[in-house]
Formats: sequence, C-alpha cells, structure tokens
Amino acid sequence: MATRVEQRQRTETRILTAARRLFGEHGYDRTTIRAIAFEAGSDAGLVMRYFGSKEKLFAQAAATPADGPIEGSPEQIAELLTVALTEKLADEPGAALAALRAMFSYPEAADEVRAAMTGQQRQIAAQLPGDDALLRSGVIGALTLGLVIGRHLVRLDGLDASPEELMAVAGPLIEELVTTNGRRDTPPRSRRPVSGPTPD
Repeated sequence: MATRVEQRQRTETRILTAARRLFGEHGYDRTTIRAIAFEAGSDAGLVMRYFGSKEKLFAQAAATPADGPIEGSPEQIAELLTVALTEKLADEPGAALAALRAMFSYPEAADEVRAAMTGQQRQIAAQLPGDDALLRSGVIGALTLGLVIGRHLVRLDGLDASPEELMAVAGPLIEELVTTNGRRDTPPRSRRPVSGPTPD
C-alpha cells in the first residue's frame, strides 16, 4: 500500500504531466487550473495546495524534465542531458516553448519560469566538478535553449538536420562541459595586431 508521501508524489506527477500537455497545446493564458485538475483526475483546490499558483505550476511544468530531475555522477548527468536534448530536438517541446513565449508576454509568469530554470541550473552545477561549475551549467543551458529555439521557433538553416546529426556536434560539447573543469591549462593564443603600413 502506497504511503501518503508516495500518493502525493504520484498526484503531483499526474498534475505536472497534464499541465505540460495543456500549456503546450493552449499556451499560458488559455490554460486554467480547473482544466489541468480535470485532466489529471484531481481537483483545483488540490492543485493550488500542491503548487501554490498557476504561475508556479507553469514554471515547474516548463522547467522540469518529464523524466525527473537531472542527477548522478558527471558521466550520468552528461548522458541524461544529451538524451533530454535529443528528445527536445526530435519532438517540439510544447511546454518549454510555451514558457519562453510567456516570459516575453506575461510578466506574472516570467519570474517564476526564470526561478525554476535557475534552480535546475544550480542543481546540476552542484553535482559538477570544478570551481566554475555554475558557469558551465549556464553555458549548457544556453546551448540547449539556443538549439531548441533555433530549430523549432526560428528554424535556422542547418538546424533542420536530424537530432542525431545535431547531437553529433552538440553532444561532445555537453560531455566536456559536464565532465571536465571547463578550463584550459594554457591560455588562448592572443591575436596578432593588424599590421599597418611600415613607417618610412
């Protein structure tokens, strides 16, 4: 028999799953707490008690991976991040794209989405080696967002390649950022100054 904690976790998972689908299909403004509760087989009061507000639920639904938090050894984290990005490139991540649109259209949701994304970034950074783990985690987040937006929203040339082709380029970058300290032993080569005309 499931404990009360397990029952709550299952209910929260059902609510988040329903929220992802409805926010992705209808956007932030046209999705109601009542509709999410109905989809999840719950009630609106319970949704509010668990998540606090529509904005907080939206942020969690958009920022949290559908398969759970990213955690483990650096090698495991690199694999999880690579798999998650491959899935986002293969199928348009409706809730995540809805979150990005909402950040520019609905100020009441923007802070919650940003806080959820930042929390996820810090959770990953806490498990990475090196003093610059937060920096590298931010670069990984920017790379992920850039690829998703460039492929599904902006539709940049070249990003219409298969997810496997894209990850053949992006995957090693993510792996290096996760599993190393992100710094080189030797500084980058300085550029030579552009030579002008030789004075007489």
